[in-house]
Amino acid sequence: MKNYILDTTVLLYDAQALFKFEENNVVIPIAVIEDIDRFKKDISETGRNARQTSRYLDALRKKGSLSAGVKLENGGTLIVKSDAQSAFKHVSREYQGNARDHFILAIALDVKQSAGSTPTLFVSKDINLRIKADALGLRVEDYETDKIVIEELYSGFADITVPSDVITLFHEQGKAPYEGNGSLFPNQYVTLVDAADSSRIALGRYDGKSRTIVKLVREEKDGMWRIKPRNREQIFTMDALLNDAVQLVTLVGMAGT
Repeated sequence: MKNYILDTTVLLYDAQALFKFEENNVVIPIAVIEDIDRFKKDISETGRNARQTSRYLDALRKKGSLSAGVKLENGGTLIVKSDAQSAFKHVSREYQGNARDHFILAIALDVKQSAGSTPTLFVSKDINLRIKADALGLRVEDYETDKIVIEELYSGFADITVPSDVITLFHEQGKAPYEGNGSLFPNQYVTLVDAADSSRIALGRYDGKSRTIVKLVREEKDGMWRIKPRNREQIFTMDALLNDAVQLVTLVGMAGT
């Protein structure tokens, strides 16, 4: 088990952060709630997260004492800590005062001091506050759920190795049956690869209703409106955008794609 002290920036970025630390203690300094309150009227995404955080905390308050700790559905415990006098004794003179950052750091140090051998981590998206916390001997982390690894995302296409006659059938009839184990999603794009000759391929799209690989609506290499696809991913993209049966298209790629 670990103790995670969350800074205001984490909750203003993601109200769901309260529930994303598994079976551990999530500690919210009272100054964070005061900060959240100041952002509630904003019409931005920050304001929406502030309002949602307040709703979450109010719902948890009805289940028990926030100061004593309320059990979360994921097995963790949420605690709102406000004992400033006890906290400030762990902060050197130059850090003491009424500044909200110093109060939050004092709370974090107090939790660390009381935790004994239990690991205590301070989580913030504020770089300077992380530097201060580190200088005071706290273990610090950035809240990193916004970091997306492109390779781990659903690509929207797959390669399937098939017998030669399947590709022949596909070219002749414009479709071929899919006899896989249901691992394809509706409208997922497919590259059929000849088992006897890997250079012989066919591009298609999986039709979930008929469980077949069907020919693309648009595959001509001349493109449309002088826009020419240069690889298979762009061919798939052109098909998705020009296919009336596909009414929602989401494209994800590196900057510049």
